[in-house]
Amino acid sequence: MSMVGIRSLALIETPPSNRYPVQTYVLEENDYVIKDAIYKELSRNGQVYILCNRIESFDEKIRSLTKLIPNLKIGCAHGKMSKNEIEGIMLKFINKEFDVLLCTTIIETGIDISNVNTLIILDADKFGLSQLYQIRGRVGRTNKVAYAYLMYGKHKVLTEIATKRLSAIKEFAELGSGYKIAKRDLAIRGAGDILGEEQSGFIDSVGIELYLRMLNEEIENASNDTEYEEKNTSETVSLDVDTHIDDNYVKEDELKIEIHNIINTIHDYNSLETVKSELEDRFGKLSEKMNIYMYEELFESMKSSKGIDYVKQTQNSIELYLTIDKTNSIEADSLFVMAYQISRNFKLSYFNKRIVIILSTINLEKHWIYYIIELLNKL
Repeated sequence: MSMVGIRSLALIETPPSNRYPVQTYVLEENDYVIKDAIYKELSRNGQVYILCNRIESFDEKIRSLTKLIPNLKIGCAHGKMSKNEIEGIMLKFINKEFDVLLCTTIIETGIDISNVNTLIILDADKFGLSQLYQIRGRVGRTNKVAYAYLMYGKHKVLTEIATKRLSAIKEFAELGSGYKIAKRDLAIRGAGDILGEEQSGFIDSVGIELYLRMLNEEIENASNDTEYEEKNTSETVSLDVDTHIDDNYVKEDELKIEIHNIINTIHDYNSLETVKSELEDRFGKLSEKMNIYMYEELFESMKSSKGIDYVKQTQNSIELYLTIDKTNSIEADSLFVMAYQISRNFKLSYFNKRIVIILSTINLEKHWIYYIIELLNKL
C-alpha cells in the first residue's frame, strides 16, 4: 500500500514588471469613502467596480450612488441577465460608456479590463478568503496603483472567522500571495475530512505529520479484505471517537498540537497513566472526552499485538475480528466467560474461521472504549 505524503511545490514569487500590490482597506460601509474612492479613480480617467451580491438591492444602490455623485454613469451586470445582455454591458464598460459597473461575483474570473483600478466590495464579510483574493485580482493589472475597499454593514459586529478572513486579505496584499492566502484559509476553515463528508477539519490543530499518520491509518483500515466487504459493505471500519481538543481546555493551537503529540505516545497502560499525569499537571483536570480520546489511542496501539486485524463499528455495536492465528490459539469458551464477566453486552460470533467479538453499545453504563480495553488486557 502506498503511503500518503506531501508533494513538492514550486512557487512563482516574482511579479511581472511594473506591477504594484493592490492597496487594500477593510472598513465599515461608508458613503463618503465610496464617494472619495470613485472621485479619485475618475480623476485619473479610470473606472470602478462596485460588487454587491444582492441583485434585489441594485436599484437602491444606483439611487444612492447617483445621489452621492450626480451624473455618474452606472452600468449593471449580474447572473440573471442573458449571455448577450452581459456581453453588451461589458463591451459598453470597456468602451468607457460607464464610469462604474455595479456587479455580482460574475467578474470573479475571466475579466481583465486594464482601466478598472478601484474595487469596492459590499458585505465583504460574507465572502470566503480565496474568493476575496480572486475578486481583488480583477484590479491592479497594469502599471497603475490599484485600490480595493472591503466593506461590511454599518454597525455590524463581525464574527471571529469573518474578522480573520478580512484581516488576512488585508495582510497579504503583495503580488503572488495566493499560496499564503490558501494556507491562511486552511488555518481558518480547517482541512476537509478526506475520508468523510465534512468540509472542514482539524489538520491545522494536530500538525501535518500527525495528520498524515492518522490518514494513513484510516486508509489502511479502509483497504479491508474482500471477504469483509462481502459481509456488509454498509458498515464503517473506523472507531467514532471524538479527538477534538476543546478551547475550554486550551485555546492556543500550538498547545493543542503538543497535546495531540503527547497523547500519540500512548502505547500501554503505564504510558497512559504517565500522559494523564503530565496533562493534568500542566493543563488541569481532564474531561471525560479527553480520557476517551486517550483510551482510543491505547486501543489503536494494542489491537495488533492482541491479534485484532479488523475493527468494525455499526450504529449499535463494535466488532473486533481476531486473526486466524489468534482464533486458533485461544479457547472460545474461556474468551466468552472473560468477556461476559466484563459486560453482558459482549457476545462472540464466527466468520470465515475467525472469532468476532461483538459489544453492543446500547445501555452501557460508561463509554464502550473502557469495556474494550478491559477485555484486551485479558487477552
